[in-house]
Amino acid sequence: MAYLVLSNGMFFKGERIGANISSIGELVFTTGMVGYLETLTDPSYAGQIVVQTFPLIGNYGVIEEDFEGECAVRGYVVRELCDNPSNFRSKYKLDKFLKDKGICGISGVDTREITRMLREEGVMNAAICDELPNEAMMSELRGYCVKDVVRQVSVKEKHIYPPNTETCEKYNVALIDYGAKANIIRSLTARGCSVTVFPCTATAEEILSYDPDGIMLSNGPGDPAENVFCIEQIKKLIGKKPIFGICLGHQLTALAMGGKTMKLKYGHRGGNQPVKECGGKRTYITSQNHGYAVVSDSISEVGRMSFVNANDGSCEGVDYDGKMCFTVQFHPEACAGPMDTEFLFDRFIEMMRKNDGRRY
Repeated sequence: MAYLVLSNGMFFKGERIGANISSIGELVFTTGMVGYLETLTDPSYAGQIVVQTFPLIGNYGVIEEDFEGECAVRGYVVRELCDNPSNFRSKYKLDKFLKDKGICGISGVDTREITRMLREEGVMNAAICDELPNEAMMSELRGYCVKDVVRQVSVKEKHIYPPNTETCEKYNVALIDYGAKANIIRSLTARGCSVTVFPCTATAEEILSYDPDGIMLSNGPGDPAENVFCIEQIKKLIGKKPIFGICLGHQLTALAMGGKTMKLKYGHRGGNQPVKECGGKRTYITSQNHGYAVVSDSISEVGRMSFVNANDGSCEGVDYDGKMCFTVQFHPEACAGPMDTEFLFDRFIEMMRKNDGRRY
């Protein structure tokens, strides 16, 4: 038996899954019908307890080849955990994965009610524990804050990934890791790029001394505005090389250009987020995982909004004309998600080609 206790005083009784520990985190929900492995290994969930809205989780087991990074969630909430997964690629059960990673969880709770509460009241803190907390624990629960998580999930030293094609190497890309998903690297190496991953602590001078053909700014967790050092480095990089930013990279670039960000009521998390192309007729279905957004009006003088969320009108992409830079809030590389926007990687390749005049 276990409890999910919310900072608003509500609690839900269920069955413990995963590690036999207690944990506090920011409670968020994701609407993905598949891709629970990608969710659990997405560093952007650092500091958060994740609620899966889809009722049955774990039905295709654990497939390590599908991991996006190291598991950084603080807890996991499901309606029903599958005890007998069926998939020829599965290595073991999801409960074993949670135990091995030291992640506590709870099943048998009403995830629909929890999700409705988060949609109405906004994201809030929660705890997974064996007994109802006393006032001291409730005070700790209410005071919890997701903080300094980018440094926690970023690589600590430089790594190089060769191109994964039989053709000649095209471009050298510097990827600044704020919590990068592995498929960003795979999407670049599949297009003939050599990728050098830099930690978030790397300086602009260090990155430029490598003389990359282009720079990728990755996704990542937490409040973008607290990453002052990263923002200062991006300021020095803009205009020097072609830049493509995804998710947190999108938000950090806006801040570096003088824009602002805001915390959304309950964020966008899942593989079914509709995004409209500004100035066009196309609507794309995208995969997203973020709790903050760029304030549209704050970048109107320095950038041109390229995509907008069809549900709430929030900023989903910015083109910085004349700066060799474009960014998007969604994940064009999404594995176990829609592939509508993979063409953005090709746009980045074309931007690098135009910048140095090479032709392939």
